[in-house]
Amino acid sequence: MWQLLLIPSVLPIAGGLALRWWFGVRVVAEHGGRTCRCDAERWETALGSPLVAGTTAAEFGRQLRLAALARWKQRDPKQAAARESSRRFGLAVPPLSIMLAVFAALVAKIPPFGAIVIVLLATALAVVFGLLSLGSELRAIATAAKALRDSRAFPRADDEEATIACAIAHAWLATLPPILRVLH
Repeated sequence: MWQLLLIPSVLPIAGGLALRWWFGVRVVAEHGGRTCRCDAERWETALGSPLVAGTTAAEFGRQLRLAALARWKQRDPKQAAARESSRRFGLAVPPLSIMLAVFAALVAKIPPFGAIVIVLLATALAVVFGLLSLGSELRAIATAAKALRDSRAFPRADDEEATIACAIAHAWLATLPPILRVLH
């Protein structure tokens, strides 16, 4: 029975790791080191949040994502709270499942392989919830990116595109449960 549950638990985890690498890690590695210049006044006017000193596209992208999340929380607090809840679920459930599986295995209620499968199932569930709620965060980033483009805060279009790509990549990096972030 445990072998049958192993495959449906490993597939979402493997898929989530592959997606995180392709849309997150790879993009930040490609564009994140780019040195960018930005007009702080235009940034603040467009996004409503001050620009903290940054020089790389990865740092500007991180700040763009945080500004987009803040605007999204004001504009649509219910949907933003749902995304945050799925992120908290991914934060809490895998470690809790590890504790429960260890205790269950210690009192011999389940075999050790069953304990591993339970942890993998809980982690897979957290991955699925994170990926399903990612679309709304990406739409919030797209809205903030449009406002940033319209403000022309970046003198060079390449810097702007690298920043937006890094903001999207940071959303992908934050999607998976922290227990899986250790693997990258």
